[in-house]
Amino acid sequence: MADTTKPRKRRSRKAVAKTGPLRRVTRAARRIALWSAAGIAGFVLVWTLLYALINPPTNAYMFAEGRRLGGVQQEWVPMDRIAPVMVRAAVAAEDANFCLHWGLDVNAIRTAMERGRGGASTISQQVVKNVFLWHGRSWSRKTIEALWTPVIEVFWSKRRILEIYLNVAEFDAGVFGVQAAAQHYFGVDAANLTATQAARLAAILPAPKERSASNPGNFTRNRAAQIISGAETIAADGRADCFQR
Repeated sequence: MADTTKPRKRRSRKAVAKTGPLRRVTRAARRIALWSAAGIAGFVLVWTLLYALINPPTNAYMFAEGRRLGGVQQEWVPMDRIAPVMVRAAVAAEDANFCLHWGLDVNAIRTAMERGRGGASTISQQVVKNVFLWHGRSWSRKTIEALWTPVIEVFWSKRRILEIYLNVAEFDAGVFGVQAAAQHYFGVDAANLTATQAARLAAILPAPKERSASNPGNFTRNRAAQIISGAETIAADGRADCFQR
């Protein structure tokens, strides 16, 4: 019986010659992409590890505000010089489950999406934005923020994350960090803040240029009362254990 199988067509030498350079270009592009990705990952890792050991000297937003205002107020203080009520108030106000998640609060994100609104940024996400990135609502920044946040959770302690957060957060135009805020609003050091003062500082964090801790409106007063209750709750139920000593 005759073999009816059609013989495979051999590729011409010209076709082979054309695909050779294309393969080399593709391989080169892949190598460049891999090396670029490795370089970016290494840069992120080194920068993150650096700030685990030293305090961030400034950030993009603080630098821009300094140029706009002719300077900013900031005095770095370690966690041991921040009143524990201030730390608990900030967590109760901004991220009550701070000790329970790994940087991204999936439940809070899901709830925010179901309600059709943004937000749900954890304290860890805010630290990444404030220290390493820029302000804004672009998807590119949010994506980088979401990828970078677990990295700081791996290499920084929860106390370190809060220490940096409280030292770079904006509390008024040109007023950065809890020490400068305590002096600015109440004339005291961060270590001597009362529960009420701490709650009022935490209450203005989402909109520091629109609210006042020393001259609070009804909203800020009511919000501060909620924060005091929330701070007591997380102290009692163990959700403050990861940063308290």
